[in-house]
Amino acid sequence: MSSDPLLIIKNIFDTESWVVQIFIVIFLTLLVAYLERRILNRLYNRLTKTTTHWDHAFIDALRRPLTQLIWVIGITFAIDIIQKNNPTDLFSAVGPLRKVAIIGLIAWFLIRFIHIAEENIVQENLKKGQTFDRTTMDAIAKLLRLSVIITATLVILQTLEFSISGVLAFGGIGGIAIGFAAKDLLANFFGGLMIYLDRPFNVGDWIRSPDREIEGTVEQIGWRLSMIRTFDKRPLYVPNSIFNNISVENPSRMSNRRIKEIIGIRYEDANKMDAIIKDVKTMLREHEEIDQGQTMIVNFNTFAPSSLDFFIYTFTKTTNWIRYHDIKQDVLLKVLSIIEKQGAECAFPTSTIHLYQQQPEARPTE
Repeated sequence: MSSDPLLIIKNIFDTESWVVQIFIVIFLTLLVAYLERRILNRLYNRLTKTTTHWDHAFIDALRRPLTQLIWVIGITFAIDIIQKNNPTDLFSAVGPLRKVAIIGLIAWFLIRFIHIAEENIVQENLKKGQTFDRTTMDAIAKLLRLSVIITATLVILQTLEFSISGVLAFGGIGGIAIGFAAKDLLANFFGGLMIYLDRPFNVGDWIRSPDREIEGTVEQIGWRLSMIRTFDKRPLYVPNSIFNNISVENPSRMSNRRIKEIIGIRYEDANKMDAIIKDVKTMLREHEEIDQGQTMIVNFNTFAPSSLDFFIYTFTKTTNWIRYHDIKQDVLLKVLSIIEKQGAECAFPTSTIHLYQQQPEARPTE
């Protein structure tokens, strides 16, 4: 037996060369994955400083799937080396599984890219203060993701040598049974589709239903459920099919907010009613926050049991709920000042009691 170390090493490499090949493959996989992460991280950090949001969205979406792709290729290549030297049926599925994994990783990359690009567009519009249709953006992003998933599924089935025509035929026959079994799910799906098409409300709108106890701000419109944040900050999940059968008010789309108030003065101030009404009309016409293009009414209205009532009917320019109440408060305080300026007072419920006093009987004269 030779004692030459170089000859011994050569014999080891000749007999166990596939082990060395696997070691080299794994080492190269680690090296490539490390370099890929370093390069893409640096590239991403530079692209985030640009004004275009598509480039860094692409790199951000690519980072994780590309790392997984490198490992899939490296590991499956190492398994191919093992199979050539130790043929077994166990490794015969490596080829199709590699193709399926690659298709899945490409689909994952596309789904990530759609999601990140959507978020970047939303953040960019919010920073610039620009108005944009969030509901349409959500709908388009969901349709794109669904298209990617369906396409990837069909390609995977074709790769695994399943008959696509047979799958589609089975889907047509099974769709009837599935439709009966999942009619509520389908009703919610088409309800969500109708929301996207008819657009009764968008994400961020304040809605309420007089038919149901539904009121709050729309935070998410899904394919099955819509999430509404109530005013006490509780999340309310409403199946989309509900919106096909109820009336929905959308106060967020109001053009104006209405001030409608009835104010009463005392009966003894009846001679001051005309002057009060004229001053209130003048105040409203000169108010900067009152929309002069809308209906404005200030008139003596009725003889109430304890007061003479006049009413104010007008509209503010703003639709903001908080700002509206500030304007309404200002208007009512100015009305009180007008009433006091005219020497009148606001009435409050009063009752008059008449006491009967019995007269003493006259004494007979003697």
